[in-house]
Amino acid sequence: MNARYAAGAAALLLVAALTACSPASDGSGDAGGSPSPSAGASEGPGETGTPSPSPSPTAKGVALPTDCRAILSDDVLAQLEGVPLNDAAFGPSGVGTDGTLTCIWADPGADTTSLVTTISGMNRGPALDMLNALADNEGFSCFTPDGGTRCEKTWPNTQYPVTDGRTLFWRDDILIDTRYSNLAPSGYTSAIVEHLFG
Repeated sequence: MNARYAAGAAALLLVAALTACSPASDGSGDAGGSPSPSAGASEGPGETGTPSPSPSPTAKGVALPTDCRAILSDDVLAQLEGVPLNDAAFGPSGVGTDGTLTCIWADPGADTTSLVTTISGMNRGPALDMLNALADNEGFSCFTPDGGTRCEKTWPNTQYPVTDGRTLFWRDDILIDTRYSNLAPSGYTSAIVEHLFG
């Protein structure tokens, strides 16, 4: 089989795998590629000074979370020890008016180290279109663990000798989208998936 046919077959398999995903078991996985923990916890999710709306349930009845620390395991929180959470220097965070939760783990004094997660509602069609586009056009690796679809990619930072990356996980009309630079705690995405879907 020549390279062109092999690439086409691989793309078709990915589309089939992404389209076939359905709700299932529990969660596992990292924020991204290789962990580079730099760790600990700081403040809570509602540090923007705005009232937190009630979480919006998705089509499967899973509510969007409202607390950046509660969605993580003790082990992940230990890896994030000392890293400020939702510092006002980075703009709006916590629960948005549409129920989306934004968690920004970053020190305003650091040049690049950060971990930013948004957890929002997204219907199946748009979610799979987006994930397929990331796989087809941007070189993301996608697979279907824990009853959902996960896509991830890492790359070298253009300015510093550290690794940047992005990990996305979609299940039951909830999208977990994490972008990070030099901060990828082991088990981060897994902890969120476990918290949301059990």
